[in-house]
Amino acid sequence: MLSLILASRSIKYRSITFLETIVVERQNTDQDCQLWDAAAFGQRLSLSKRQVFRLNACGKVPRPVRIGGAVRWNSAEVSGWVAAGCPDRQTWEALKASAQA
Repeated sequence: MLSLILASRSIKYRSITFLETIVVERQNTDQDCQLWDAAAFGQRLSLSKRQVFRLNACGKVPRPVRIGGAVRWNSAEVSGWVAAGCPDRQTWEALKASAQA
């Protein structure tokens, strides 16, 4: 468990000053979502950014997440994809669907 102090402020009430601290407790999990751009994704696979986009265009890498005009890949999904032997997108989608069923 990780505690984060978000804010600290002084409150004066009847000539007594209190220090109020807002603390948020957050679970440390391995499921923290990181999104990689093509350069970061390629760096982890020893590929160029251009090669990542080529592989994406022909369906050889997991489906990216599109946020506005940005194209990103979920790091957890990429790790699972690599552990599964880097299958093409269609096979990878089928493996994920069978694992969820």
